[in-house]
Amino acid sequence: MSTTNPATHQPAGPPTGPAAAATDDARALRRMQFGWYVNDWANAAFSATVLTVFLGPYLTTVAKDAADAAGNVHPLGLTIRAGSFFPYTVSFSVLLSVAVMLLTGALADRTGRHKELMCGFAYVGALATMGMFFLSGDRYLLGGALLVVANISYAVSVALSYAYLPGLATPDERDKVSSKGWAYGYAGGGLLLIANLALFQGHDAFGLDSGTAVRICLASAGLWWALFTVVPLLRLPSRAGVAPDPAPGPGPGPGTVTAGSEDGRPTAGSLRELARTLRGMREHPLTLLYLAAFLCYNDGIQTVVSQASLYGSEELGMEQTSLVTAVLLVQIVAIGGALLLGRIAHRHGAKRTILGSLVGWVVTLALGYFMPAHQPIWFYALACMIGLVLGGSQALSRSLFSHLIPPGREAEYFSFYKISDRGTSWMGPLVFGLAYQLTGSYRSAIISLLVFFVIGFAILLKVPVRRAIEAVGNPVPERL
Repeated sequence: MSTTNPATHQPAGPPTGPAAAATDDARALRRMQFGWYVNDWANAAFSATVLTVFLGPYLTTVAKDAADAAGNVHPLGLTIRAGSFFPYTVSFSVLLSVAVMLLTGALADRTGRHKELMCGFAYVGALATMGMFFLSGDRYLLGGALLVVANISYAVSVALSYAYLPGLATPDERDKVSSKGWAYGYAGGGLLLIANLALFQGHDAFGLDSGTAVRICLASAGLWWALFTVVPLLRLPSRAGVAPDPAPGPGPGPGTVTAGSEDGRPTAGSLRELARTLRGMREHPLTLLYLAAFLCYNDGIQTVVSQASLYGSEELGMEQTSLVTAVLLVQIVAIGGALLLGRIAHRHGAKRTILGSLVGWVVTLALGYFMPAHQPIWFYALACMIGLVLGGSQALSRSLFSHLIPPGREAEYFSFYKISDRGTSWMGPLVFGLAYQLTGSYRSAIISLLVFFVIGFAILLKVPVRRAIEAVGNPVPERL
């Protein structure tokens, strides 16, 4: 039966005019959101497979094979313990990524080429990760160089992807979109990690030695990253964020898309833009206060995640199989945790939900402190609790910060945000290490991390989020 227009008695066609435009806009927005979600799906493979599980132990083994009789290697003429090569290399890459993120964020906001820079760094990182297939024998310097390139590229690409969030959702929908993106990341990273763990555990059945299996797993993360980056490359616009009208006064406003600097040197212009951003951030002290809160509690989060395996093996006596199972549980439960906390934030506001998640972290650490040794079931329960609060607290922190950024400066401010995520990651491990050195107990070390969550909670509690959003000129969500 055909449908007719009751006013004209003519067959009804597709919507036209404003209704059609609204439908097209909604469809285009969904396409962009999906491209952004898949970007998290793509790059999470590097974090889960390479950084979290396989590269650290394997690169350490390669470095030990290259060590002298005293157990030292000598990169660039320096003498370091082979067992310290991997953490030192990670620290070096983090320090370099701070400078690269700042310059690239300024360049992206100045030129409007967010997508090109984001995907360009993604492909550089993916190629470096695929190159880890050739990491064998005593080629520890090759492994270190590839790790530095891949880790810097990952950090810069992720920071630029964050800049898209303000343009992908209304203020009231931003928590939901951010949480969904985080869930995609955990799903993608977890799916590839399961496949790689199956390959590694059954390498004999495939006729592979363990080293070759690890190198295949490492390279697969780069291939995964490269293949799925095609989706955001096709679906995201070049310019991230919302471009407002030019600001009054001489020169282009903060949202004006320019092809480069007025002197034809985009990098030189980016340095000036970066200096202006650093000066301008002082005009938004409430945004800086939020960054201080995030710096504290996120350092606690990152330290718990990075030291959980050490705590499980040394203090709780967990076998390698139990540790791997716990890593997978964190990945899987974090998917539901991100979505659940996103729904809670939609009803109660992001700030209240983040504060609640920090209470959850405190409870988790307390239970970990009292957890009995040699009981895998309790360790798995701890992993589930970490996963439940991990994804949601990070996703909502990202979406809440997106409200505190002056329009047109998304990439630059999210570069500072990512620096807070990475550049202070030495504080938590330092406290953890000092606590163990003073007490000889990993239980004391794990409970010492409470200080980061308590201080972060206290600072965030004092952030007047509504006033902070109004101060940068953004619309205020219905629930905060």
